[in-house]
Amino acid sequence: MEENQVHKRRVRYKGTHPRTFEEKYKEKNPEKYADTIEKVIKKGSTPAGMHISIMVKEILDFLQIKPGQTGFDATLGYGGHSMEMMKCLEGKGHLHSLDVDPIEIVKTKERLASKGFGDDIFTAHQMNFADIDQLGAEFGPFEFGMADLGVSSMQIDNPERGFTYKFEGPLDLRLNPEKGISAAERLADITKEELIGMLVENSDEPYAEEIAREVIKRNRRKDPIKTTTQFKDVIEEALKFIPEAERKEAVKKSCARCFQALRIDVNSEFEVLYSFMEKLPGILAPGGRVAILTFHSGEDRLVKKFLKDGLKSGLYSEVSEDVIRPSAEECNRNPRARSTKMRWAVRAK
Repeated sequence: MEENQVHKRRVRYKGTHPRTFEEKYKEKNPEKYADTIEKVIKKGSTPAGMHISIMVKEILDFLQIKPGQTGFDATLGYGGHSMEMMKCLEGKGHLHSLDVDPIEIVKTKERLASKGFGDDIFTAHQMNFADIDQLGAEFGPFEFGMADLGVSSMQIDNPERGFTYKFEGPLDLRLNPEKGISAAERLADITKEELIGMLVENSDEPYAEEIAREVIKRNRRKDPIKTTTQFKDVIEEALKFIPEAERKEAVKKSCARCFQALRIDVNSEFEVLYSFMEKLPGILAPGGRVAILTFHSGEDRLVKKFLKDGLKSGLYSEVSEDVIRPSAEECNRNPRARSTKMRWAVRAK
């Protein structure tokens, strides 16, 4: 006997345009509302629940993917880069893509399958790219690969994930919410010195001491920070000494840096990247090519060091001398591309 299905009405919104993430049902259905998607992108925004892949042309120009090759995408995300790489395979070869996010990987796999990229050419692995050697041992060596180290827009824009100060939500920041502790739990059990070190090392926060002092004050009052807006309020309180005319911009920049620092910490991003870069040469085939996109100075310094050291030791035959940046046109269309830096390497034969 069939169960009666309850019809779920979409969220209603006030005014003429949806404002919150939950209300933007058209943006979350790009196949159905293509015109809406294009309007949002033309305005320089990213549609809710979607991610616009960065520097696709530059990556493909460098990788020179040929039909029949085997490659990897260390950071699947929304699947944009993976899809473009698979198009180059022309139905021959295979792409292995990794993601730690159990929520988005299911959606992306279904999205790519609906576009014709099934199990014959594509495999999605829910695993951390720190374990890239395990993938290489089973499916490598790889003739091409890439890693986009940025957080996907779907994660940033969803208030339930707690990645940004712009929306009210739980202060979580975990790429895999099923593992580890949340950012709120991390802040509730941290010393002042430890927090200052985290903010300085992970995001060069100039007001680290003032912000750390305010966080510890809240903890001592038994009033722990649990939400994104509470953390923003703490940062605003810590920066009250800044002249009013300059304060709004200073708070905005400090919020962005502090959320970044916390995200890096709870996801052990530097440790993960270190492990990936250390294992990377071992999974590439002779002459194999890899492109890496970074989004802040700490990441870029680490990637640059590993590639240069690999060149000196003979692991790579060639590495990028300078970073490649996205075009002005791409940055205008997708403002989230502005901080992107691309580096590449070719495995020695």
